[in-house]
Amino acid sequence: MFDVTVRGAGIFGLSIAWVCLQRGARVRVVDPHGVAAGASGGLVGALAPHTPENWNPKKAFQFDALMRAGTFWDGVHEASGIDPGYARAGRLQPVPDDRALAMARTRATSARDLWQGHATWQVVRADSVGDWAPVSPTGWLIHDTLSARIHPRKASGALAAALRAGGAEIATDASDAGRVVWANGVEGLYALTRDLNRPMGNGVKGQAALLDHDARTAAQLFADGLHIVPHADGTTAIGSTSERTYDAATTTDAQLDDVIARALAAFPVLAGARVLERWAGVRPRAPSRAPMLGPWPGRAGHFIANGGFKIGFGVAPGVADVMADLMLDGIDRIPDGFRVEDNLPR
Repeated sequence: MFDVTVRGAGIFGLSIAWVCLQRGARVRVVDPHGVAAGASGGLVGALAPHTPENWNPKKAFQFDALMRAGTFWDGVHEASGIDPGYARAGRLQPVPDDRALAMARTRATSARDLWQGHATWQVVRADSVGDWAPVSPTGWLIHDTLSARIHPRKASGALAAALRAGGAEIATDASDAGRVVWANGVEGLYALTRDLNRPMGNGVKGQAALLDHDARTAAQLFADGLHIVPHADGTTAIGSTSERTYDAATTTDAQLDDVIARALAAFPVLAGARVLERWAGVRPRAPSRAPMLGPWPGRAGHFIANGGFKIGFGVAPGVADVMADLMLDGIDRIPDGFRVEDNLPR
């Protein structure tokens, strides 16, 4: 009854299912925990590009995915009737010193070529953007127009609704049918580790907060390792920690308190905003830090799509296209460094 079974209802699994459905495949998504029960049910949703320099397959793939994102999420919105919260609103970053200022100006030049005129990376005066700006020691900011935002939880819900509207099945327990893609996050990485008897990735915990601060038309901000993302619903997300070791996967603690305090110091405009929600989850990280895509070694008809880590929502449209090509048409467009075998210990 099904051409494709997707194991995992996070951003990779749902996106792959959506593209396969659009191409005419009969699709079933299976996740015992439900839709976006893991990291894909988070708060932040910063779709930010790598710096425009030292170009490589990972940066090129992410750029192409970010360029496709508008069309992808518009289609999901139209099919589901649910706003995923996508907007290419850009990003502002402070410039800490003269060395960083010179580097930022060099990157502005390289962005003109590498981003092919579709977006800009500019150095602007901090006093030219108003109150919505990070504190900058030099008085200068980096403003890029490629960065976008998404509301992870709402985007995952919109994808699930679009799939159901298109006739796909989403279940908590069902048998495999057709080609099977394992996009089940940290659990999938550990299963692959057991099967291959080699370390194939791990989970990295992140903690984030949601504030009652309405900046829905503003750019996202980035400073001191923190993402400040204003959402279309009038909330603003702050994140996040990056914890390789942790005792509890879904509880918040003093590390989130520190994130909030640092955010208020770097972004005074947030002062007085009420914390609406505290969230924690574990993101799947492959050994290469790039997404891990391709056939499951030794298991015919089974595939891997995992390791989204911090860029999962940003690259999801590209991952979905690549995996649909591979599973439905046998066309291999997996970028260098993204293959399962690229993550095997040498």
